[in-house]
Amino acid sequence: MKFKINSLYYTDAYKTGHMKMLAPGTTKLYGTWIPRSLKHAPKGIDKIVSFGQQLVWKWIHDEFEENFFYTEKRKNLENPNSSTFQNVLNMGELLELKNKALSFSKDMLLYLGMDFNGEHFEKLWDLGYLPIKVKALPEGIETNPNIPHMTFVNTVDGFAWLTLYLETIVSSLAWKPSTSATIARLYRKQAEEWVKKTDPDNLGLVDYMCHDFSARGLNPHDMISSGLGHATSFRGSDTLSVIPAARYFYNEPENEVCINSVNASEHSVSTTKIFTVGEQQMISDWLKIFPKGILSIVADTFDLWKLITDYLPNIKEEILARDGKLVIRPDSGDPVDIICGDAFDATTGEYIYVDESYFRDYTHKQNCEYKGVIELLWDIFGGTINEQGYKVLDPHIGAIYGDSITPERQLEIYKRLESKGFASTNIILGIGSFTYQYNTRDTLGFAAKGAWFEVKDTGKCNCGHTIECDCIKEYNIYKDPITDDGTKKSLKGLLKVDYVNDYGQEKPEIKVFTEQTSLQESTGLLQLIYEDGKFYNETSLTEIRKKLNEH
Repeated sequence: MKFKINSLYYTDAYKTGHMKMLAPGTTKLYGTWIPRSLKHAPKGIDKIVSFGQQLVWKWIHDEFEENFFYTEKRKNLENPNSSTFQNVLNMGELLELKNKALSFSKDMLLYLGMDFNGEHFEKLWDLGYLPIKVKALPEGIETNPNIPHMTFVNTVDGFAWLTLYLETIVSSLAWKPSTSATIARLYRKQAEEWVKKTDPDNLGLVDYMCHDFSARGLNPHDMISSGLGHATSFRGSDTLSVIPAARYFYNEPENEVCINSVNASEHSVSTTKIFTVGEQQMISDWLKIFPKGILSIVADTFDLWKLITDYLPNIKEEILARDGKLVIRPDSGDPVDIICGDAFDATTGEYIYVDESYFRDYTHKQNCEYKGVIELLWDIFGGTINEQGYKVLDPHIGAIYGDSITPERQLEIYKRLESKGFASTNIILGIGSFTYQYNTRDTLGFAAKGAWFEVKDTGKCNCGHTIECDCIKEYNIYKDPITDDGTKKSLKGLLKVDYVNDYGQEKPEIKVFTEQTSLQESTGLLQLIYEDGKFYNETSLTEIRKKLNEH
């Protein structure tokens, strides 16, 4: 990609003037990243997954290394073993690199229409790294709202402005992976609950019962961050970029993949076959092309019910003889009704059961709609009834639905299937736009705010000294708007997060302690992950999955 921009542009415009607005003598500024509210979260979410901090800081680090500091080029140009003549040439190229980095200041002059002093940017470039210390909660644990997931503070005096400056890019990057991981966790909890109830012998299928279909509605970065969030709870995913991203950002082995999928058709592919050989022959041809494993076919190009009740019975023996599973994928209509049938009485919460005479007065289409996909497949292929008394389709046939799924619809589907005597494992749900694209930073109320700063007083101060001194003063800061409902009230001072086991609790609760001393702040669950251009306490996606499952 040719388009690259100076990393300094990744901020809100008003941040460019904040260096001058800080309290005089400010040496350090300490900020927090925190989910503040579940007010706009999907129903059923009561905890927030700590995830994405390592991803975010690797991205920020790489961005500044490549597009502001030009670290690799500088290393070559600053080679002390070069000849004197070469050193002169290198110094000229270094100056060009520096001017390129500082050209941002020229744009600010034009942008603001007034003089702009970019000396602090020059000092940052001269320093050659981000003087920032980041601490974060272990990824893969769940917290209540108002527990900080991350804190960051400048490590070099004079760069307090940088803490504020990076707030925008942190905010833009960090909310997505945690939000998607949190929603994925809800889907998994609900899937596990219903598998334990209706088909506990197949609990291992939970890893694949919710499949990520969201990539096409996301930008490339969100595709990765949201896809990784989904992958903290599930292995089923069509978001291929997650594979290399998990290796780079989360240390997954090169010889393994963290997600899986299957061969599957789409409408464009289907129509090329339907208009040449017909839909039944299309399925038969594909069964031969893919003689093993799971094969998914989109089934609603024209008439879903005809495909299931006419074409599938004609090739039933082919399907049953194949070494694998044929998965039928409807992709339109109300997902609950399509999968489960529409003979559901919302008043009683039960299905309406009638004898065969009921169907004589209705069209074939109405009869199909009454039963739904799972029951129709059972009528054709049968299956087994497990020890819990629930029907499980023959392993050669299955279904997936990948449109308009939400956590509420997931529960409704499981509930209706159970009412009809079917196990929840008979259906795979594709999770897409209605899940991972309909979210914002406010879904979990994420925000970055200052909580503490340090000032060096020059000259006389209130310390009691009678002569001029350099006293360090610390201030705990926060916001608490009188016009707000309390959501925007921020935490105050240096912070510590730790487990607390109050009397009577079954297990320890994660709580935050405000206005801490430096010594107190150095303890607890918040651990160092980044400092002065180096990474610490790195984790893997595998470890995160394990941690979530343990909880």
